[in-house]
Amino acid sequence: MKKPYKEEALRWFTHAKDEFEDADELRKRGRFYLALFHFQQATEKALKAYLYVKVKSVEVFRMRSVGDLSKMAAEVDPDFEQMVKAKDLDRYYILTRYPNGLPGGVPSRYFDDPEEAEKAMRLAKGIVDLVEKKMEELP
Repeated sequence: MKKPYKEEALRWFTHAKDEFEDADELRKRGRFYLALFHFQQATEKALKAYLYVKVKSVEVFRMRSVGDLSKMAAEVDPDFEQMVKAKDLDRYYILTRYPNGLPGGVPSRYFDDPEEAEKAMRLAKGIVDLVEKKMEELP
């Protein structure tokens, strides 16, 4: 049986918040490649949660790009226009996970910049916080 839109969206958003917290713990431990990937994932899932409840289409769950999802969210709600820059997180979707995405490099060693991880954390936090506010406003 299909769950009501808000209930399903809250499941996705709960997971997004948990994933953000886990990513931030990885960042603090210096496991930047994993943190970067999970910041992207948390942002993607938070946007999917919001869009699912707003556009009421399972099609949002097939999307993988934070850039595309944030543009779609901005079309639905202008408050998201300031968050379109989170598209930068998309570069961590593949490169942080697969050695063949980095010719001659190993993701777990290549991603070693704490400032890069801090920037990714701030981008993800901006989306997660805004989605949380929007979800609280839902009837």
